[in-house]
Amino acid sequence: MCNDYRLEVEIASIMEDFDDLEINIETPEGIPNVEPRADIKMTDTAPIVRGVEGRRGVGELVNRRWSWPGNNRKPVYNFRSEGRGFTSHRCLILADGFYEFGEPIQPGQKRKTKYLFTLKNHRWFCIAGIWRSHPEVGEAFTMLTMEPGEDVAPYHSRQIIPLNRAQWADWLDPSVPAEEILGVLPKGSLPVTRIFPPMPEATML
Repeated sequence: MCNDYRLEVEIASIMEDFDDLEINIETPEGIPNVEPRADIKMTDTAPIVRGVEGRRGVGELVNRRWSWPGNNRKPVYNFRSEGRGFTSHRCLILADGFYEFGEPIQPGQKRKTKYLFTLKNHRWFCIAGIWRSHPEVGEAFTMLTMEPGEDVAPYHSRQIIPLNRAQWADWLDPSVPAEEILGVLPKGSLPVTRIFPPMPEATML
């Protein structure tokens, strides 16, 4: 499951894309100061867009912590989507890539092969998420997961859920059933590149 993702696209460009989709983005805490980051890891703070109850087509752009402490004290950075309706506290997690880790680089080593997934034909995308308030860490978000599609299945037994742009407004609207939105993208939608160890040349797998 995903415990590392990337966001290097400027917030100004992201705001323009939301505007093109007629999704009004409000900034109740001011525009987040977001530096381009190749690696965002659990417990880091990162930008999300959360829905505004009763206001279709409106989202709030805020910075929040990725993961909250679970009952076993481990960070809840991924959350199974199957069988759940998510009738409140939905959010869009902004990203331009996410990582999965494969087999160890050498037998006996802990460091694993690192793969980057991006979205075909788009500079950035949104991952389906939810957020909640936790008494220890305040508001935090997590990524929803499901059985993998054909692009991710060779690398992991679960996957996070990148959404088509046409689905963003629906995900922010909890009156739209989750099962009508959440699903895997068609084969070939998520190009993958081996990041570490690097390929001899830039190669798309």
